[in-house]
Amino acid sequence: MQIDSSISRRQLFQTCGVGVGKVALASLLMKGSAEASNVDVPASFATPQAPKAKRVIYLFMAGAPSQLDLFDYKPKLQELAGQPLPPSVIDGQRYAFIQPDAAVLAPQFPFAKHGQSGAELSDRLPHLANIVDDLAFVRSVHTDQFNHAPAQLLVNTGGPIPGRPAMGSWLSYGIGSEADDLPAFVVLNSGGALSGGASMWSSGFLPSQHQGVPFRSSGDPILHVGNPEGIDSRMQRKSLDLIADLNRRRYEVTKDPEIVSRINAYEMAFRMQSRAPELMDYSQESAETLEMYGAEPGNSAKGFANHCLLARRMAERGVRFIQVYHGGWDHHSNVAGGVKAQCQQTDQAAAALVSDLKQRGLLEDTLVVWGGEFGRTPMVEASAALGRSQGRDHHPQAFTMWFAGGGIRPGQTIGATDELGFHVTERPVHVHDIQATILYQLGIEHEKLTFNFAGRPFRLTDVHGKVVKELV
Repeated sequence: MQIDSSISRRQLFQTCGVGVGKVALASLLMKGSAEASNVDVPASFATPQAPKAKRVIYLFMAGAPSQLDLFDYKPKLQELAGQPLPPSVIDGQRYAFIQPDAAVLAPQFPFAKHGQSGAELSDRLPHLANIVDDLAFVRSVHTDQFNHAPAQLLVNTGGPIPGRPAMGSWLSYGIGSEADDLPAFVVLNSGGALSGGASMWSSGFLPSQHQGVPFRSSGDPILHVGNPEGIDSRMQRKSLDLIADLNRRRYEVTKDPEIVSRINAYEMAFRMQSRAPELMDYSQESAETLEMYGAEPGNSAKGFANHCLLARRMAERGVRFIQVYHGGWDHHSNVAGGVKAQCQQTDQAAAALVSDLKQRGLLEDTLVVWGGEFGRTPMVEASAALGRSQGRDHHPQAFTMWFAGGGIRPGQTIGATDELGFHVTERPVHVHDIQATILYQLGIEHEKLTFNFAGRPFRLTDVHGKVVKELV
């Protein structure tokens, strides 16, 4: 089904260009047309069940965390360390860099079971270990792509090449926003450059008002919506009133609905200018909350922690889809040092986000997702003989993700891999299945939420995807 929002609004923002501030304003205008304050899913693409989640916080670990050193313990790798994998295991496989006869690399950290669920985690995740019974792990995720850019695009947009709408854009298009003064789809990045680039939060062929809006951690949170130097709020208000009066007079003459859209856009801009600074004002948070996250506003070294706290604040204010990117997980060498460093930056804040949402009563209708674009190989990519410490290559055949809240059934581990952590042996879950499940929890049937483009209907999951019923 193609949802027909106001033509005049669409035309207005198509002609306004694609500046981030303008996209943000257009996203705000969807509030009035979608009336989706309580996930009011149109019947044409609604699931049989009522929505379990109102919003999504997706913690995307760009670069691909090593599941074998974090979530999927394989004693057999310790036994075979230094030996090549059997040819029968690796026959016909493709790799980004290493050769198929590369030696096995043992798990780099000790593992232990935690909670009533008995979830097994590496000792690099002590904070996550404290909340395992609130989480659901899927160890059998797999993907079609083995290089970073296409794999990241596949997870975020459903396709391996640029041009497809992001998941957050589909949600903005389908069910709008709860907020009337913040964008429906917000992007936070604490990891620097991303292989998939800005295409991962692009609206693609959807109307541009559904594009993700990057928020900055310092200065104006959103570009191009702040007042120029010398213009204060009083002067701006008087200017807007004058412009609105002129526009209303012109509307009485032409009856052009596009003029009304312009008036609304100016008003929304004014409201968001007030809302965004309040959103970024961490002085409202207690010292205990900042300590729980490990957050330190203004300190870029604490970027992920700051963004997790900001994600919770956005969830409280009705942002529909909050995408938190954190790079640095691409460990082709020194996987032990790399995983240790990244867990020090992310483990505490990710666990705090789940706990904080839970204690505020937000977790039940906020779906939290954690994962990368693929996994890492059981074999070593670089050896000490080459002058580099040991690392792991890209591994699309199997990796782990975890989920919390939003109607997800916690305290379970779904799927399994073989004794080498190479192939999925139980309940395979494709990236498209993850996307279908996320939409399902929001009350959306992924096969029905479509947009006609280039002569055919498109959807987030393309022609694939099945809901992981065990997860929900």
